Amino acid sequence: MTILDALPIGAGVVLAGLIGLVLGSFIATLVLRWPAGRSVLGRSQCDGCGRQLGALDLVPLLSAIASRGRCRECGGAIDRFHGRVELGSALLGVAALAIMPGTAGWLWALFGWLLLPLALLDARHFWLPDGLSALLGVAGLLVAGPLLQTTLVDRWIGAVVCGLTLAAIAALYRKLRLKDGMGGGDPKLVAAIGAWLGWQALPLMLLLASLGGIVFAVLGKRKGDRPLGEQPIPFGLFACTAAWVAVPLWPVLIAR
Repeated sequence: MTILDALPIGAGVVLAGLIGLVLGSFIATLVLRWPAGRSVLGRSQCDGCGRQLGALDLVPLLSAIASRGRCRECGGAIDRFHGRVELGSALLGVAALAIMPGTAGWLWALFGWLLLPLALLDARHFWLPDGLSALLGVAGLLVAGPLLQTTLVDRWIGAVVCGLTLAAIAALYRKLRLKDGMGGGDPKLVAAIGAWLGWQALPLMLLLASLGGIVFAVLGKRKGDRPLGEQPIPFGLFACTAAWVAVPLWPVLIAR
């Protein structure tokens, strides 16, 4: 038994929520700054007047609520994206520890926190940075065993086989259709996810991700004039969502 297993369920849920709020603040900053070429590690500033923000301005959720969503200096509106990401990140931690207490729950929360920036960057910019996918993959190989009781070999197989399979599918599509049907970051992301789930749960993850992409494309077709096959789909968003959801679903499915 580890110290994580010894924590009372309520304490674990609260602690995971608080950690999620703090991480969510950083994730929101990363998603907003990195694509714009701005430093992720620099001091936080008001987007309106450039004033450097102090500690009281940076308390996740509470600072924005206290200031009514506006800069105290210039009155400019604070991007609501910050609060939404902070809340979402906190909910990932709360849900993980409420559903799966102990070490597995903390690993599930960590998995979600690593997936979140990738999902948001793909949803907003169709971009899956190799550095974030590499971090996700390395973390999975190092620590993810207790999450679904997988061996290191299982996770290596999941990473290599699934990554190569998606890369082969992308190459075949490009050869037959003479255009890209999948971004270059998608196979790397799925390989990194395989390093967490192992090869056994990957078919479930890919099925859920594909269903999400199909629904997105169909809904997009109703709103626009593009043919169904030409709808741009942020597959990384659906792969990240499906990967996180597959963690509690997979043990239930194999138990039947």
